[in-house]
Amino acid sequence: MDKQNVVMFPGAQKAGMIQTAFRKGLNWAAARRFVQVLSARKWTFALMAVGMLLGRATILETLAPFAVAYFAVIYFLRRDAILPVAVSIIVGSWMAVLPEPIWIALELAVVYLLIKGLEAYERAELSYAPLLVFISTLIVRLFNVVIGSTLDWYALMMTLVEAALGFVLTLVFVQAVPVLTVMRKTSALKNEEIICLMIMLACIMTGAVGWMVGGLSIEHIMSRYMLLLFAFVGGAPLGASVGVVAGLILSLADLGAIVQMSLLAFAGLLAGLLKEGGKMAVAFGMLLGTSILAIYIGNQSDVMISTWESVAAVVLFLLTPRTIVRTIAKYVPGTHEHVKSQHEYAKRVRDVTASRVAQFSEVFRQLSRSFGQVSGMNERVKREERVEHFMNAVSEKACSSCHRRGLCWEGKFYQTYKMMTEMMTVVEEGKKPTKKGTPKEWSTHCLKSNQLLDIMEQQYEMYRHDQHWRKQLNDSRVLVAEQLSGVSQVMEDLAREIKREGQQLHLQEEQIREALEGLGLSIQGIDIINLEEGNVEIEVYHSFGKGYDECRKIIAPLLSDILGEPIAVMSERYPEYAGQPVLVVFGSAKAYEVETGIAGVAKGGDLLSGDSFSTVELGNGKFAVAISDGMGNGERAKLESSTALTILQQLLQSGMDEKLAIKSVNSVLLLRSADEVFATVDVALIDMYTAKTTFLKIGSTPSFIKRGQEVIPITANNLPVGILQDIDVDLIRIQLLPGDTLIMMTDGIYDAPGHAVNKEMWMKRVIQEIQSENPQEIADCLLETVVRYHKGDILDDMTVVVARVDKHQPEWATFRWPGISKVERPRTVS
Repeated sequence: MDKQNVVMFPGAQKAGMIQTAFRKGLNWAAARRFVQVLSARKWTFALMAVGMLLGRATILETLAPFAVAYFAVIYFLRRDAILPVAVSIIVGSWMAVLPEPIWIALELAVVYLLIKGLEAYERAELSYAPLLVFISTLIVRLFNVVIGSTLDWYALMMTLVEAALGFVLTLVFVQAVPVLTVMRKTSALKNEEIICLMIMLACIMTGAVGWMVGGLSIEHIMSRYMLLLFAFVGGAPLGASVGVVAGLILSLADLGAIVQMSLLAFAGLLAGLLKEGGKMAVAFGMLLGTSILAIYIGNQSDVMISTWESVAAVVLFLLTPRTIVRTIAKYVPGTHEHVKSQHEYAKRVRDVTASRVAQFSEVFRQLSRSFGQVSGMNERVKREERVEHFMNAVSEKACSSCHRRGLCWEGKFYQTYKMMTEMMTVVEEGKKPTKKGTPKEWSTHCLKSNQLLDIMEQQYEMYRHDQHWRKQLNDSRVLVAEQLSGVSQVMEDLAREIKREGQQLHLQEEQIREALEGLGLSIQGIDIINLEEGNVEIEVYHSFGKGYDECRKIIAPLLSDILGEPIAVMSERYPEYAGQPVLVVFGSAKAYEVETGIAGVAKGGDLLSGDSFSTVELGNGKFAVAISDGMGNGERAKLESSTALTILQQLLQSGMDEKLAIKSVNSVLLLRSADEVFATVDVALIDMYTAKTTFLKIGSTPSFIKRGQEVIPITANNLPVGILQDIDVDLIRIQLLPGDTLIMMTDGIYDAPGHAVNKEMWMKRVIQEIQSENPQEIADCLLETVVRYHKGDILDDMTVVVARVDKHQPEWATFRWPGISKVERPRTVS
């Protein structure tokens, strides 16, 4: 037996170890499943806990409007959790000071039946929930009063008050439940939603009235804990608001706690004022506020109890994870976390928009390539294909009925091929011989040589027309390809601009705000659109009074100093209504400025001239001076010239290449009408930073640059737009100097001296004789000289545009303010 025991013991021990391990494994698996279920149903359990507290909550000693309002809202928002929430509400009602589980269950049942009735008619909507709660509460409570022992006006009035409170609380819970359960995806809460959330939290704490732990009231601890959280997140305004709301509702639940409203409001105000000091400072402010008011309100024991309740709330507050505080702060407007989340959302939107625009840009680029490939394939037609075309057509018409067909194309193929090639060459060169002058070898070889020549001439004429239209179609494809490429480039630039606006510029905005506030200027808002050198754009919102011009005298010079480049006021937009801020846009001051003058007159002194002009800043640092002369005079000429300039201006403002913009205008004028219409285009694009000027002259007269006493002509030999499908665009680039005057004119001015005089020399002499430097005076003087030359007769539409380029002189000098550092520009594009 001993041996057997000794031999069997190791096996039994091993089996016991396996059994123990198996049990542990089962326990671990069960615990793991429990944790997974708890994690998956965490919001259901949270809703059940809230339902239990709201089922237990009462106000004015007898009213319980919270339960049915909460049930109705949960039915519409979280129908999957409706059964456990209903059970928790009834359990909470059973745990109340005055238990009423049967009446609460009846109210829930009536609401449920009413909703099901509406669902039968497909009218069950969340907007009906307050009315359903009012009806169900009124019906059940009236039934309770009627069958009770006391039926008087006070009981009826309290029933009506409870139903009305249920109606209002439903509206509150509709706003607060999505926020409380983080179902609301928007990162910004309205003030109404924040107040509704406060009311709901206070109602939940009302469910803890009467619970004590170590002589300390649970609802007082939780209300002060909530006060600390919101004061730390939103500062004094939010802390005081939470104190008032929580104190009011708690005092309704417990009439002996009426002092809690003033105590919590004052404590929330003090705690919020110390927000910048961190958690410890906020906790100190709350302790100080509750202690001060507790001394005036109660005796020594009440003071000690209130202090310990505050200490317990502070301990909970200090143990609260930072992630919870950040989550709350993200939903409260004005907090750093909320601003950060808003910027992150805007950045995501910008990134998505830029990505979409870049995709469209790539689509247009691919379309452009496809059109280019098709046009390239059809660009050249080989001579062998033309020869084959002629041979087939001629042999089909002339040789098909000839009895010598077999001899010519089979027996003497090479002689026949050579003869027809020579005939084709003669037809192409337009040297068709007469019947008597036909070469003898042609007549000897072919009995129908003259008929063959006639057929070949007809076929060649058809082929020539076919090639003409093929070339037109090919040119159109090339133009479409170029325009698609231009649109693709514009969209690519737009995507790059959107990405550049996505830079993180919060630090620079705060730095500029601190600098302006250091000068005593009250700024309501600063938005940096772009900090790229030479293309700065900053929007400032202020409420200064009119007449002092602080923006040009103080803000612009200060920005010039801290950004390291001249900054000027670009525009000011005053509000439509009083009390709203003024929007001022600051941007990079241009190194040069352009002053213009225009003078013109219609043919014969009429009112409508066929000439059009435009002087506009394109927005990309360039200033455009343009003039166009439509064919003829009057309304039709005015329409063509103004159309050309309008389309050209819009294309250039969109960022399209200058040559492509001119070609696009040309194609539009060609397609507008079958009539022969055209317009000259003369454009000067002046770079406001470098004064480099690009001239686009399409069929226009020469322009002139007056530099001191020297007059420099600018000429180009191009046809006007609207005549040919394919036009040559010559770009002339010239560096202008400060003080240069650019003079552009139509042919009515330039052709004034007639053909007997050298027009260019005559115009140079007239310009040299003008002593004024004012652009408007120069334009008026030049027009007057031409009209006087013709003794008052106006033989054609006349227009002259003068632009003078000068160095930009800031109105107010830059000043240096001690203690203000330079703004660091972003180096990378997010």
